[in-house]
Amino acid sequence: MSDMPRDPTPDEVGEHLHSYFTFERLVLFSVLHIALTLACVALAFIGHIPVLALIFWLGGALVLLSGLALSGDWSRRT
Repeated sequence: MSDMPRDPTPDEVGEHLHSYFTFERLVLFSVLHIALTLACVALAFIGHIPVLALIFWLGGALVLLSGLALSGDWSRRT
């Protein structure tokens, strides 16, 4: 093992970009899902519409999951 710095290979850069964009999508999904949950909780408790809040929450969660799954690989190089 050497402590001398070296330039990353193109394969390493590609793998890094892929993991970065994958992590970015995961964080975006998490933030959007938390915001959706808080909005539905507010609608249920403050707005006194728990059934509609549950429907919005389930529908929104399905939309977020399908959007995450169908968005594809953002780091794909052409």
